[in-house]
Amino acid sequence: MLDPIVAFFQRIFSAIGRGIGLLVAWICLPFLKIGQWFTGRSWIIKGPLGIVFALLIGLYGYFLWQATVWTNFNPDYVNTYNFAARKNDAGQPVKVAAGATATATATAPANTCERSAIVDVAADLIDYNVNQNAWISSMILYKAGLFGMDWDNTPWLDNKASFQRGVNEAVRRTTVELVDSLVRMRGTSGINPQLQSVRSKMQYEETNWYFGLSPFGPLTPTPSQYRAAIIDLRSFNDELAKCTVTFDARADNFVEFMDRIASSIGSTSAMLRERSENYNGGFFDTRADDRFWFAYGQLYGYYGVLSAAGADFDGVINQRGLAPIWNESIKQLRASLNIQPWIISNAREDGLFATHLATMGFYILRVRSNLVEMRDILAR
Repeated sequence: MLDPIVAFFQRIFSAIGRGIGLLVAWICLPFLKIGQWFTGRSWIIKGPLGIVFALLIGLYGYFLWQATVWTNFNPDYVNTYNFAARKNDAGQPVKVAAGATATATATAPANTCERSAIVDVAADLIDYNVNQNAWISSMILYKAGLFGMDWDNTPWLDNKASFQRGVNEAVRRTTVELVDSLVRMRGTSGINPQLQSVRSKMQYEETNWYFGLSPFGPLTPTPSQYRAAIIDLRSFNDELAKCTVTFDARADNFVEFMDRIASSIGSTSAMLRERSENYNGGFFDTRADDRFWFAYGQLYGYYGVLSAAGADFDGVINQRGLAPIWNESIKQLRASLNIQPWIISNAREDGLFATHLATMGFYILRVRSNLVEMRDILAR
């Protein structure tokens, strides 16, 4: 009775095995043909080609390592800043000098102001993307793709690149707001040239290598521009510590800052919803992973930026009674970073399998809802 059933499954597995074998043969065929051609050549040809192949092997080994190993990834990176120990809003004269007794009358040396935690975090996030890790999106082998197919259209080697672009999106939005409002006294002072330079550098194309086809010619690679932005950010904060530039930690600036961030993550929520609703491929949706890791990277960046904003605008938060909802928002941001699945699934929400895009979208909407609520409280 069971023989036909067993035979049926044997045929199924045999067919799957043949299919896998044909796929492997198809992938290996070009390399076998090249190997056969190579063994029949003279050393005059073998030598230079061998050097080229060795170089390619080295480049691919480096690329595979950088695309899969996330150096210094730490969802709890905010804890290293110890923002709770801050006693002043950004740009305000430092009240407690190093080594002095923490009393209301203790004062720091003249012309000493508080650095901006937002600026420090933004600089460190850029450093994490381009110095502690290689910037994947502008690597030549990432741009070349898999046999000409964009890596973003495959299930492989695009997660870290998407995560980095998400972090970068958070930094880009932050640098725009620094220039437009946060460092301008009631919007009437001139634009700070260092931060204006940072904003321009962070808007630079994310995929530029040393050479481009459109326009044709040499280019400044993306990581070089971002590294220059780090220097400008840290230089601005050094000037702020000397009280030679300003950071205007007012309630209306805080409102505008939260409003722009809420809009930013709202756009990401819409992107996740569109993919989740229209492409229910489960584990076979090859674009779900880059959508997920972009959103994850954006929240990873905003977790640091908003935690820093809580230190820079501590006076506003406490004076307006926002501390409970503010702390809850930061906790929700951190909770969203606990979602780290090995394989991203974009299944139907009422299906049997996980739907990671909808889960991430849920966390994003919770954070956005709190930001909007705090904005409305401050705007009253």
